[in-house]
Amino acid sequence: MNRNKLTILIGVVCIIVVIIMSLIGCSSNTTTQTTTTTSKPTATSSSTIIGTTTPVVGPIARVITAGPDENVWFTESNENNICKLSPLTGKITVYNVPTPDSYPWGITTGSDGNVWFTETSGDKIGVISLATGKIIEYNVTTINSGPIGIITGPDGNLWFTEEPGNKIGKLSPTTGSVTEYSVPDTNAFLYDGIAAGPDGNVWFTESQGNKVGKISPATGEIIEYNVPATNGVNARPYGITSGPDGNLWFTELNDNQIAKISPALGSITEYNLPGDFVGPYGITAGPDGSLWFTDVFENKIGEMSPTTGEITKYGIPTDYTAPYAIIAGPDGNLWFTENSINQIGKISPANGTVIEYSLVIPSS
Repeated sequence: MNRNKLTILIGVVCIIVVIIMSLIGCSSNTTTQTTTTTSKPTATSSSTIIGTTTPVVGPIARVITAGPDENVWFTESNENNICKLSPLTGKITVYNVPTPDSYPWGITTGSDGNVWFTETSGDKIGVISLATGKIIEYNVTTINSGPIGIITGPDGNLWFTEEPGNKIGKLSPTTGSVTEYSVPDTNAFLYDGIAAGPDGNVWFTESQGNKVGKISPATGEIIEYNVPATNGVNARPYGITSGPDGNLWFTELNDNQIAKISPALGSITEYNLPGDFVGPYGITAGPDGSLWFTDVFENKIGEMSPTTGEITKYGIPTDYTAPYAIIAGPDGNLWFTENSINQIGKISPANGTVIEYSLVIPSS
């Protein structure tokens, strides 16, 4: 098995193990705040599952993005596919990645109007033309770089994380040229947490290094900020997004917290999440001005006010789905992936209604 793919699979297995355990009972200024939870009901009773659900064997959606064509695009790592889903019809179109077993992971819309993605085992960055469906792949310079997360930066380039490579990479959508920048912390563990900041920098999380970093697109300078370990261990920062308030917001998987960092000051404020075993992972800014996040362990989608810190949680109708990545969709809903089942979900910010779509395409 390819080294990069094995490394990623180990990380995924670790998360799944923690989920199973939960089911059987098993240098910056910092402020911690206690949040409150509203008593809104979960959305299970008003939810719908479209299509046929099968066990975990089969297509699994990993990361998701809103395309410039009003569709939702996502990666199927285990099936080596790039897929698009129409929010209007629920129809799924599948495109196979040319490189076998490339394990596509991160995905984003590029400044050129196409959809770009990482190939973790293939050590490549791919782009799919919305006009033709043709895929072009670009090699990453470092061998065993393991590109994972990817976003379009403030400078119009594609920026991506390299987990085994311990680097931040940049790719020009015009020329395909790749530039890489080594992260100071040699044990950073750069997963798929990367975001364009309101300050013109690219921000990322360091899960093992317990830091949040930023890189200047102009100079390549990297600055790292320590994340507090409130519970005495690594907080495990993962997802990160630019918030509506001008701050960067990120999840802390181990500390059961949502945190924000000021791009101007580097100061971090943390918000405790209610619940005994919470697993915040993906996070995004919603069209309603709230922050929305996935709760891997509680099998819920969370909503948080960046102003008051108030939390609302919504249940997912299917049990044990391991909700992972989440984005604001082109239709005004929040869309999320379910890492332990063959489905993608969407939730309405207006009423919390959840609808799930099967990834299993019926045989004709």
